[in-house]
Amino acid sequence: MKKLQALWDKTVVGLESAGSWVALLPIRLIMAYEFWWVAGRGKLRAEDVPTWFADKEFPFPFSLFPAGFNWFAVTWVEVLGGICLVLGLFTRFWAFSLIIVTIVAIVSTHWPSEVNSLAQLWEGYRVTAREGSGNFRIPLLFIVMLLPLVFYGGGKASLDNVVAKFLKK
Repeated sequence: MKKLQALWDKTVVGLESAGSWVALLPIRLIMAYEFWWVAGRGKLRAEDVPTWFADKEFPFPFSLFPAGFNWFAVTWVEVLGGICLVLGLFTRFWAFSLIIVTIVAIVSTHWPSEVNSLAQLWEGYRVTAREGSGNFRIPLLFIVMLLPLVFYGGGKASLDNVVAKFLKK
């Protein structure tokens, strides 16, 4: 039994050591792909603010700004945030900023038009929306994936780690 416990302890130590290098990297890379390559690059290619975006009712304080400003801001948060996630540079800041963008997207676009019961809210936890039911599943998963980056940063395989080591010297 003691040998089994020792083996387990050694395995856990090895996994934790490797995890500090690799656990956050796939999260950073998939979130960078989604925000930079898919969402941000798509917005950069648009010649003008699309009507579907201009017609959105954004939550306060974003409702104070014109649609063109919001389009510009969200585009560059997604593009710069995605690039910085790949590099692991200012990871906490960009992950938090992307969570804000995602919350605004959920509220303005993906939330059900009416919620009178838990069952009705649950209808919105889907990938494709039915009329009025919402589709907040993917954005919610993005928030859940970004949270470890806010709390733990980019991990050891990041420029944040390199900068922190340099500043300690």
